Amino acid sequence: MTDFSILAPLVPFRTEQLLPYAAMVQWSNAHRLWQGQAMVTDPHQMFTAAAGSGFGVPVGTGVTLMPLRHPFEAALHARTMAVTTGHPVIAGFGPGGAAFQKSVLGSAYASPLTATREYVTIVKGLVDGDVVHHEGEYFFCENGLPPVPGPPVQVGIGVLRPGMARLAGEIADVAITWLTPASYLRDTIVPAVREGAARAGRPMPRVVAMVPVALGAQDRDPLEIALMSNAGHIALPHYIDMLSRSGIHVDREDPLAGARALIKGRAFLYGTREEVAGELDAFREAGADEIVLNMGGVFQRYGTRTALTELESLLEVVAP
Repeated sequence: MTDFSILAPLVPFRTEQLLPYAAMVQWSNAHRLWQGQAMVTDPHQMFTAAAGSGFGVPVGTGVTLMPLRHPFEAALHARTMAVTTGHPVIAGFGPGGAAFQKSVLGSAYASPLTATREYVTIVKGLVDGDVVHHEGEYFFCENGLPPVPGPPVQVGIGVLRPGMARLAGEIADVAITWLTPASYLRDTIVPAVREGAARAGRPMPRVVAMVPVALGAQDRDPLEIALMSNAGHIALPHYIDMLSRSGIHVDREDPLAGARALIKGRAFLYGTREEVAGELDAFREAGADEIVLNMGGVFQRYGTRTALTELESLLEVVAP
């Protein structure tokens, strides 16, 4: 069975901005509330603040960027969310783009795969209760977290291309995709995750697909909403490469054409709620265990009330 979750479609400046989305998870059949990496407020602290306001729900970070924190601190943050929310947590991580790595660390990871392998190995060991002994090329840890009763933490890796997907299959609990069309998930990501798991002799991790969506209306321009939702991503080299592999060709010099390509390639879903629900079925059939509804473009264009209304409407169909 595929779970349906929601992404908080904003970077909240204040806790109360996040609470309507946490409340939606409480009273609907939405499975989990997700936030991505933000540079204005930190998702770990926002989820903890929401729990302190009485809205403790299952949460996921998809994904936070490795250069911002040591894996010991990352594990501590993830476990803190589990303890304070009272619910299981998915802590997703990714190396980010080379330019971002250099801006924070002084130089990019020579091997993002190696850096991610080390980082996730340390975090997973710590949240699983182990004392970790790791001296790697990028990260060092000789420590453990004191045992604390609480819900489990699963560790995820953001995957766009086959190499990272195979790594997720080898070592992670969850493989997390963003902006990947269902066909690419089916033909490239899921087989690579399965291959990595088989190589390591372990069960295949869960696959989470973050999918940008919007419901159609006569007065709407789908290109505008698609661009608002994804302009930053389709300007990044690793997203451009992933989309190209999936048959969606975007040009950072022509964002509007990129938005059009996302819609045509079904990386961004737009239509009636029944049409969008039908398109989401393709992600389930492709192997997604959890589908996360991303109404970011709707929020940016029309605000919280409309984003919540459309999430509620779509959840009535996909998660009745």
